[in-house]
Amino acid sequence: MSFFKKNTSIEFLAIGDIVTDAFIRITEAHTDCDNGHCELCLAYGDKVPFESVDIIPAVGNSANAAVAAARLGLNAALVAGIGDDKEGQECLAALKKEHVVTDYISINKGKKTNYHYVLWYEKDRTILVKHEIFTYTLPTKTVPQWLYLSSLGGNTETFHDEIANYVEQHAEMKLVFQPGTFQMKLGTERLARIYKQTELFFCNVEEAERILNLLSQAHVEKHTHVKNLLNGIHALGPKIVVITDGPDGSYGSDGQKQFFLDAYPDQKPAFERTGAGDCFASTTTVGIIQGKTLEESMKWGSINSMSVVQEIGAQRGLLTKDKIEAFLKTAPEGWNAQAL
Repeated sequence: MSFFKKNTSIEFLAIGDIVTDAFIRITEAHTDCDNGHCELCLAYGDKVPFESVDIIPAVGNSANAAVAAARLGLNAALVAGIGDDKEGQECLAALKKEHVVTDYISINKGKKTNYHYVLWYEKDRTILVKHEIFTYTLPTKTVPQWLYLSSLGGNTETFHDEIANYVEQHAEMKLVFQPGTFQMKLGTERLARIYKQTELFFCNVEEAERILNLLSQAHVEKHTHVKNLLNGIHALGPKIVVITDGPDGSYGSDGQKQFFLDAYPDQKPAFERTGAGDCFASTTTVGIIQGKTLEESMKWGSINSMSVVQEIGAQRGLLTKDKIEAFLKTAPEGWNAQAL
């Protein structure tokens, strides 16, 4: 695990909500799927037994990204808001243990720290969410090298404007954008300045369709469909676009070359998939920060995601740089990007 590097600038500053997740593992349920849309079904009005509960503090898209970056050797920090409660203190302690700089986390008096309930059934999860309204503080005495923006709750439209101003005022800083649910609901017009200033963009296939208001096209070959999605996201402004497709791989584009990369094979069946996308995005970003090509960086992301899904939650399975490089040495022969 990396140690905090004193007297150095912030290399990776993540912005986004932080949360405590309560993973409730259930077995007496079933899924009802129709045309790719699945619903988790429980007996209504009944007492539903659960198998276990695991409480994991200091998670969320951006918190997961900051922890991943710190484990990979970067001087990483987080901008977030917490309440003045026990859960908030637990979140701070967990981040400090991971050597994430917490100077920019605001403690909001009278507020509760975000607390989500994760209904964990088989390999996937359904999350019950409630976002508190917090204040946020951007650094004024130091400028991070990379800004990583991800999920923020409602009522943060003005803060997004502040972030856009901040990026415009610091041309030497590069922006990474991995939009969350609320940011996608805000729409591309409302966040046009964010999209236009983005160096590196991440989402999955379904999210890209939602962002572009482009329905899935069953009659179109998958790679062709994703090429259209990549081009559509580029048109919004991002220079580099990465679209993930879960265990089916990922797609990358630097605006000139586009390619597909198979997922790194699971070492054993996935245990739980929370945080795989966050891990892929943040690890790929770290690879680029450390001078690797987009393909090399996405290989890093794929390996780290493979590890994350072997553990519960988004952070326990995160790897160090040495462990990722060890997996690279034993990668399947021919595991390389395929041009689209």
